[in-house]
Amino acid sequence: MKTKIVFFLTLFCTATLLLYGAKAEEKKAGSAAVKGVVQDKSGQTVANATVYLVPAADVEAMRKVPITEIKEDSPNDEPMEDNLAVNRDNYRKGITNAKGEFTISGVPDARYFLYVEPSDGEHLPGGDMANKSVSVAEMTSKPLKILVSGKIPQNAKYVGSSKCLSCHTGYAFEKKTLHKLGISVVGKPSGLQDYSRFPHFNDGLNKLMAGKKFYFYGFDKSRGFDKYMISEKMPSDASSVSFSATFFKDADGELKFKIENMKDPSDAPRTYVVEMTYGGGLYKQRYLYRVGNAHPPVGDAHFPFLQYNPTGDESYNDRTRKPWRDYHGDWLFNETTKKLTDPPKKKSFEIECASCHFTGYSLTLTTGGGFVAGAVNDPNGELDIDGDGTPNELNIGCEVCHGPGSAHVASPANKKAATIVSPGKLAAERATVICNQCHSRPQGYLKNDQPVSRENRMLIPGITRNEYLANHTTREDAAQKDFWGDKIHSKSHHQQGTDLVRSKKYINGKQTMTCINCHDPHGKSEVKHQLKAPVRDEKNTLCASCHQNASDMGAHTAKAVGAAHEGQIFCVDCHVPKTMQTGAGLGKGLVRKDGKNYWMNDITSHIFDVPRKNNVGVKGIEPGKAMPTPYTNACGKCHNVDNL
Repeated sequence: MKTKIVFFLTLFCTATLLLYGAKAEEKKAGSAAVKGVVQDKSGQTVANATVYLVPAADVEAMRKVPITEIKEDSPNDEPMEDNLAVNRDNYRKGITNAKGEFTISGVPDARYFLYVEPSDGEHLPGGDMANKSVSVAEMTSKPLKILVSGKIPQNAKYVGSSKCLSCHTGYAFEKKTLHKLGISVVGKPSGLQDYSRFPHFNDGLNKLMAGKKFYFYGFDKSRGFDKYMISEKMPSDASSVSFSATFFKDADGELKFKIENMKDPSDAPRTYVVEMTYGGGLYKQRYLYRVGNAHPPVGDAHFPFLQYNPTGDESYNDRTRKPWRDYHGDWLFNETTKKLTDPPKKKSFEIECASCHFTGYSLTLTTGGGFVAGAVNDPNGELDIDGDGTPNELNIGCEVCHGPGSAHVASPANKKAATIVSPGKLAAERATVICNQCHSRPQGYLKNDQPVSRENRMLIPGITRNEYLANHTTREDAAQKDFWGDKIHSKSHHQQGTDLVRSKKYINGKQTMTCINCHDPHGKSEVKHQLKAPVRDEKNTLCASCHQNASDMGAHTAKAVGAAHEGQIFCVDCHVPKTMQTGAGLGKGLVRKDGKNYWMNDITSHIFDVPRKNNVGVKGIEPGKAMPTPYTNACGKCHNVDNL
């Protein structure tokens, strides 16, 4: 009996080894089969969809041709769709059956991104396996389940975030995000706003409510929005003062300011109501005053005036880094006639800025050159701006990223996912454009920095990057003046999306990164900047969640620069310098031996490289005008970098 058992065991093992060897040979020869199913979050399977295997090597090759200029019809700014446009017929693929099942045979051993192209008109291309490459072994270890996003039906309308949150109660955290707090009615936070994470949000507003007077002097027409210097005291040269602005809380409880002509006392003073604040949670706050007397303010225009910089310091000579900064005082005073004036209506907040704040933004032009701005009605909205008796949602709500929700609300349970966009189930190019439309600096059809279409509307989530550039921009991105001298790193603020698309994180053979890899748009995390995890803790937690091999800073710096760093530093000290400025910045950087200092800005570069001291934006540039880099900021905290 023992002999028979040994014989059969030997035979079994031999057969197993032969079978394993045969399978290994099959895979080497390209005979592996990838199987799976395509469905949406509601469990609805997607029939007749094509599942492509996009070789990671092809995406990596695209990375070697850097994106230096963002433009329509670029051949290398959509890592999945640009590769498919050229190689669609050559890539391995499978088509789903009536049950959503697919098989892709003859797959050579390599790494691939799995990209789904539905044909049903109810779902969007991409899928939740489109942004991270996987090996054949990973794909064949078990049947795959690929989840795809729904598509917004053409007749869908906006319903407002209150409607969304009535079902999705677990996402009420979004009320605490800066996306929801950007525009606030003075003294009347809406039901969609919770300031608890930002106890100093209205420090600037409170100072104005207590009463302040500012003198606007030293007009310089060559500057941008801050053509005047500001002082709370009469400047020594009184003749340089053009006008003053006195803020006060009136008997009716409203914040108002009165401007007085300091050049011509006979010019009658003018008083305006500050109806809303613009920002306050991060680095700056501006004040939106109303021009017009309608209640509700239908057709009235709002204009930003004055900027409070919480990190500013009055001792700094640079006017941009003081606590109070001029913001278009030139709209209130005519330096040619030396008279007070109302601001130009075409420069109103509703025309120049609102599209990147309002949910369901619209702008309807009226006869006589006027307009009526609109946003989705929401019973918990901030202000009724269109005069229909219901408040409007004047901040970024659920539908800005997920699309108009009326069809989703009306759909049965098994169709819910097919009628709303899930950005996490889109390929990087379609997901990032949702954020990039506002975290970049294009020009739209209003001929300003708002990416609106010919119909004065923002994009519907889910469209391709090229559709967005073609239909929502007349200038695809920022002008050259918005970059530093190296023509790579952004200088002007809200260009994080521009940086990301030009970075190696966005296009590579491992993981095509999107904004939501690092940021939590719903605000569940308590970490600053809506990051998913801390970046300045002992473990560099967020960065190390992907870059496990670089979590040891000593070993990493030894490999990168030839010397192991002994003190406490973080990944972000070197790889995400704050090259952009929106408020006063974060103070002085390196002070040289000659007493001249570099500055630290406040908005992070998303190129993710490490600009060195020989960068053309730094080398040979006067310190106060140089690009902030690790060399001038982080290193200078401890090292005498003059000797580096």
